[in-house]
Amino acid sequence: MNPKLKELADLMFPDVTKTIEDYEKMYPERNLESGAVVTRFAPSPTGFVHMGSLLSAFEDYKVARDTGGVFCLRIEDTDQKRSVENGIEGILNDLKNFDIKPDEGMISETESIGEYGPYIQSERMEIYHTFAKYLVLHDLAYPCFCTASELDETREIQELNKERIGYYGSFAKCRSLSIDLAIEKIKAGQEFVVRLKSPGNFNSKIVLHDEVRGDIEFPENDLDIVLIKSTDKLPTYHFAHLVDDHLMRTTHVMRGEEWLASFPIHDQLFSIFNFKKPKYAHLGLVMKIDETGTRRKLSKRKDKEASVEFYHREGIPKEAVKLYLMTIANSNFEEWLDNNPDKSLDDFKFDFKKVSASGTLFDISKLFNISKNYFGKMTASDIYDNLLKWTLEFDTEFHDLLVKYKDYSINIFNIEREVLKPRKDYTSYRSIRSFVFYMYDELFKDLEYDNVKITEKDEVIKILNTYYNEYMDLSDKDNWFLKVKEMCDKLGYASNIKEYKKEPEKYKGNIADVTGLIRVALTSKSNTPDLYEIEKLLGEERINERFNKYINK
Repeated sequence: MNPKLKELADLMFPDVTKTIEDYEKMYPERNLESGAVVTRFAPSPTGFVHMGSLLSAFEDYKVARDTGGVFCLRIEDTDQKRSVENGIEGILNDLKNFDIKPDEGMISETESIGEYGPYIQSERMEIYHTFAKYLVLHDLAYPCFCTASELDETREIQELNKERIGYYGSFAKCRSLSIDLAIEKIKAGQEFVVRLKSPGNFNSKIVLHDEVRGDIEFPENDLDIVLIKSTDKLPTYHFAHLVDDHLMRTTHVMRGEEWLASFPIHDQLFSIFNFKKPKYAHLGLVMKIDETGTRRKLSKRKDKEASVEFYHREGIPKEAVKLYLMTIANSNFEEWLDNNPDKSLDDFKFDFKKVSASGTLFDISKLFNISKNYFGKMTASDIYDNLLKWTLEFDTEFHDLLVKYKDYSINIFNIEREVLKPRKDYTSYRSIRSFVFYMYDELFKDLEYDNVKITEKDEVIKILNTYYNEYMDLSDKDNWFLKVKEMCDKLGYASNIKEYKKEPEKYKGNIADVTGLIRVALTSKSNTPDLYEIEKLLGEERINERFNKYINK
């Protein structure tokens, strides 16, 4: 070993006491079954997860689950400016809302599980410095003293001469500094970053076999990238990626396509250390077609649906969101679900070959439709229980009514539910109130009634009074309908729609007009679930009150 390089390395990293071999023993290869995949979700602690990140976490979690592997939650906080107070807690809560729980990694702001930690990068400083010191000792990294203004000047020259931008070749000024001069500068207190002494040749090619995109060719990396920053001595993303994914024994790195350009750097770092390389899957971006028809990336700033908090706040069932995520993660999932309606998401196996390389179009209308179908399969009791939890946080007025009228509420949710084709109205827990508010007297006030065909007041009074006093029969649905038909015949309305269509001039209207009037008088709405079931739950006294209310209105 070159004694001068050792002197330089000891000066740059005076606190390093371990070697790479020590860490290899501390973090051995995992004892997993053949084919088990180790994935990691590695967000920055910015306080919340956006939809693109949730999709990535979901895919990481799913692949690990399908193979009997490990899903790890690692916090990448090397960019301290982006970190916010309680940022880890926000991430954990967002993931927890969708049942995405790490097998190892952070489980609170301060707690973790697993034997491959620490799982917060800022707590792994000694490990990164050990690996960086190794590179300096082997003349594969060096201290760089270039100032920001010097780097700006180099960039301006490159732009002027239409050269590639970056710190490489003749532009890597500190690469050629003598070891003695570097030692002298450090002893003099000059700040420095640690740069990779890249052995790459930009004119040579490497090939990435991407799990999603197949083989992709890149030029070798020849940039002397920064490995360790000067101010806080934390690693850059590139260097932390190497150290963490190697020591945590990550087998598959699933990340956004924006990281494709970084592959040559990461591939080179793994080669320099002679480490086993993980497999890479670069996923397409989550896109949206905006109001102008332009296809663009889903934006945290512009799109409310980009934040996963939106789904919690709206009360869209987490199960429905996960089903939607799977439809955009794997192109064959929707067909599989149609063919296996009784199976769960756990029965479906994630397939890298079915991931779109061109990006995923986020369609919130499709998500709402999936949510409707999911609600259609739920029992009334399940809807009640889940709605009770949601309203406790977001609608206390409705929550109090649900508590007060538990059995009554469950019966409301059960209207047209236990049938061959259940009614599908609800898209979210928030939406339920707008569909059932009229069933609660406390909410049935200060409202506007939908339009009806029968509007002449005397006729309205005649129909409602006749129905209530003479023909209302709630004992049985068939009897109820027969009585309504009898009343229509008596009052001059066609009880048979076909006959009405043949000779409309013979009648005042038809049975649909009459039941439409009754429906609006009782609910204020012209479109509701089964009218008989509504009347049965309201009861005679409340029906009378609402008829009078409507007449007075």
